[in-house]
Amino acid sequence: MLFSSIPFLYYFLPLFLICYFAVPKKFKNAVILAFSLFFYAWGEPKYVFLMIATIVVNYILGLLIEKCQGTGKDKLFVILSLVFSLGALGCFKYADFFIENFSLVTGLPVKVLNIALPIGISFYTFQILSYTIDVYRNDVRAQRSIVALGAYVTLFPQLIAGPIVRYSDVEKELRERHHGFDMAYAGIRRFITGLSKKVIIANTLGELCESFHASDEKSVVFYWVFALCYSLQIYFDFSGYSDMAIGLGKILGFNFMENFNYPFISKSITEFWRRWHISLGSWFRDYVYIPMGGNRVGKTRLFINIFTIWMLTGLWHGAEWNFVIWGLYFGVLLVLEKFIYGNLLTKAKGFNHIYVVFLVAVSFVIFSAGSFSEAMSLVGGMFGFNNVSLLSADTVYYMKSYALVMIFAVLASTPVLKNIYGYLQKGRLKKVTDIFEVPVLLALLLIVTAYLADGSFNPFLYFRF
Repeated sequence: MLFSSIPFLYYFLPLFLICYFAVPKKFKNAVILAFSLFFYAWGEPKYVFLMIATIVVNYILGLLIEKCQGTGKDKLFVILSLVFSLGALGCFKYADFFIENFSLVTGLPVKVLNIALPIGISFYTFQILSYTIDVYRNDVRAQRSIVALGAYVTLFPQLIAGPIVRYSDVEKELRERHHGFDMAYAGIRRFITGLSKKVIIANTLGELCESFHASDEKSVVFYWVFALCYSLQIYFDFSGYSDMAIGLGKILGFNFMENFNYPFISKSITEFWRRWHISLGSWFRDYVYIPMGGNRVGKTRLFINIFTIWMLTGLWHGAEWNFVIWGLYFGVLLVLEKFIYGNLLTKAKGFNHIYVVFLVAVSFVIFSAGSFSEAMSLVGGMFGFNNVSLLSADTVYYMKSYALVMIFAVLASTPVLKNIYGYLQKGRLKKVTDIFEVPVLLALLLIVTAYLADGSFNPFLYFRF
């Protein structure tokens, strides 16, 4: 079930909110758990049992880790948690990838398993590991209520697209959270904003990207239009889902971390990754990179640490070589910035923005591909290696047709519109903006509903994650 769907918006969500606010506080986590399991089962009923098993196993292991703190057995139990959770992730997400490559290297005809990927498994695996690892580190207490832990793991607002919520960030709110009109209104506003970004901007850009793939008259310019539009599509899709998750969290009394902070205004790739998918980057930093030694090691070990993290970041996004190359691509750029030209980049005002947009656009072309060979073909087309013309009739037609949405998407990917709104909120103009805010939000919801009721293009990018 997608957030950007009629069943979710007008059936599931209203029913959930009625039940959630109708029950006493002590039953609210149970309502979240029940509805979240139903939400997950809507798409794949059989994998609910995997999720329930993950909750039960890690609930028991969390209690055992705390009970055996300092005895040595706690390390065994946290290792069991890692093996169970990462083993399930590896089996469902990476088994066929490794089998295919094993067959390719050895020449042995090993049959792939063709196991369907459970939606959101990459997200909830990292969430449950943050719980057991933090219990082992004695940063949090083990959760005594399996319902509360289950509500945390299955929390539907951010289950399928993040942000990755750490247990330590919501531990107190699982026990006691406050609800109020101001927080609920802020949540509704954030949700509708994210929904609009997803449906109106990302989906429209997605239509252009689909038209590019279907076109028989590609050109170098069309390849670059595709690269830029796909980069913006995945940004508005992903950040839109994060906005919806953060908004729903606020309605329920949770404060989830921000996941995007205008990454396209960055002046370096290093800064870009501080602003893009913040929850994933901080998770790898705190649970993998720092335990490996982080920056407090020799240069050779530092290189190994950096490239290991970025290979894992690529693999987290998908079990294909193009994702591995995508991750290592950023690893190389970060090393170059750190050791060679980072200081020069900070002084090259104007150029550094072009540098970031150019390299990020190339990266997301690699990311968009279904295979390594397709990725190389797409990148080749961007630089004229596919025997394509510089410009074509199709390119001109689609650029004219989508010009307004492309211009608006570029503006909306920067703080310009936010700053304009902030300016209007000052002084006398605040009363005007306050009057029009609710009608504008309702109008956006109506437009989104019209898009969805019309059966418009509405892809779900996160099946791959």
